[in-house]
Amino acid sequence: MLIDNKSVSSLRQAYGETLVQLGGENPNIVVLDADLACSTQTIQFQKAFPDRFFNMGVAEQDGVGTAAGLAYSGKTAFFSTFAVFASGRAWDQVRCSVAHPKLNVKIVATHGGITVGEDGASHQALEDISLMRSLPNMRVIIPADSIETRAVIRYVAQTEGPFYVRLTRPNMPEIFDAQTYNFEPRARVLIEGKDLTIATYGETVVEAVKCAEMLKLKGISVEVINVPVIKPLDEITILESVRKTGAVMTVENHSIIGGLGSAVCETLSEKLPLPVRRVGVRDEFGQSGEYTELMKKYGLCAERFIEDALALLEKKTK
Repeated sequence: MLIDNKSVSSLRQAYGETLVQLGGENPNIVVLDADLACSTQTIQFQKAFPDRFFNMGVAEQDGVGTAAGLAYSGKTAFFSTFAVFASGRAWDQVRCSVAHPKLNVKIVATHGGITVGEDGASHQALEDISLMRSLPNMRVIIPADSIETRAVIRYVAQTEGPFYVRLTRPNMPEIFDAQTYNFEPRARVLIEGKDLTIATYGETVVEAVKCAEMLKLKGISVEVINVPVIKPLDEITILESVRKTGAVMTVENHSIIGGLGSAVCETLSEKLPLPVRRVGVRDEFGQSGEYTELMKKYGLCAERFIEDALALLEKKTK
């Protein structure tokens, strides 16, 4: 693992560039967007392969249905828009036209979570993982940096069936080494520890590492796990870690209801009942603001959720 806070890059830019590479390798790849190609960066594919790009306008339901039709005809269809629209506005079409028939449609949504920032509550998807995770046949992946994004997009393009991939709006520090990183659909231990497990994904991976470093100064050994695949959840890696540490804290840029926290609680309640603390947006909508300030307000930065970690450790020892 390599975290370079000086080197930040755009996950959306990485998505667009990878789409162009894949389009050159596979003539059956098509891309659809809902009038947000500049924001989602599918515009890169549009410029490279205009005959295989479809701007569906502000009609997300139609976009998903058209992507399903193209998949029926043998195409690998990527559909992009903001996460709040892909998961909410078009949910019925995703359910009936993509997930149920197990079609080869890749929904790659950008602008997920509270980090959408100034666009406010109407555009901050805090329920999207829950909505997509509840669908049979749907696999849910959230990469943490541009390096993981490139690998994830290649993986979903080469793997048959429906996927939901969620990307961030802001640029993020590079966590992984581009020369050595290989994506596998499982959780990955980034830092080994023995006192507490932190499971996270996406933007909060960097904050989880910072939290582990801060707790290390207090003599507390934290194991940090990157869980990019929320569904199907890598139960083996999580159970092995929690069996060792005795407690787990989940951290996510999403509601604490229905996301990674819920998935981990479901697993532990059935197989290894041990203390859990869910850190995320607590059953409320977001609001407009600079994204770093919103992360602080909703407790999604290391300085804030270190308090949650200490509270969980106290509960563990009782």
